[in-house]
Amino acid sequence: MFDQKTIKFLKELEKNNQRDWFEKNRQRYESEVRGPALNYIEAMQDPIHLISPYFDVSAKKTGGSLMRVFKDMRFSKDQKPYKTNVGIQFRHVAGKDVHAPGFYLHIEPGQMFLAAGIWSPDNPTLHKVRTMIDEYPDEWLGIKKKLVSGKSQFEMHDGSLKRAPKGFPVDHPLIEDLKRKHFIVSIKLLQKDIFGKPAVSNTARLFKNTAPLVKFICESCDLDF
Repeated sequence: MFDQKTIKFLKELEKNNQRDWFEKNRQRYESEVRGPALNYIEAMQDPIHLISPYFDVSAKKTGGSLMRVFKDMRFSKDQKPYKTNVGIQFRHVAGKDVHAPGFYLHIEPGQMFLAAGIWSPDNPTLHKVRTMIDEYPDEWLGIKKKLVSGKSQFEMHDGSLKRAPKGFPVDHPLIEDLKRKHFIVSIKLLQKDIFGKPAVSNTARLFKNTAPLVKFICESCDLDF
């Protein structure tokens, strides 16, 4: 599982984000970053499938739940070739990329968090979620209240339209939620939350807390949960 060596490697990679350095330290990456990540993913199979059997939990080096370390240079102004974080997504089986409903873990020096929901979906998907909120406002408010108020400490992701989305009145009582471009919650983590075997139980508990939100999104998109 993850430990201080994982963080140390990511810090060093941030300072030495070059292909030559990475190749010289590839074995460290395998043992200190990718290996622990794959072990974590494998251990999360049962906890995630207890929440829902319709989410992929794949401990493969490529093409699985672990996001690749290589950056997509086509869309990046920063031409450094490697990501300096660990990104793990358990996405819905119907999804093809990071824009699908899912559960996410992010590990980066100074920034560790867990998230769930749907990030930056396409316009047809956004319309479906917004319509669901419009048709079931009490259910939406109940989910939101439980997650982002009180002791839960989750936060709704920022990012909204400046105007009311097409098809919804500007004076809609939930207009601020309908204007959202992401329907995702996140919570900050500490090293003690993700180091060692407790990482599985700690993150599984938090993912379970977010299940009503993910279920709501899936139902709005006619996806099994």
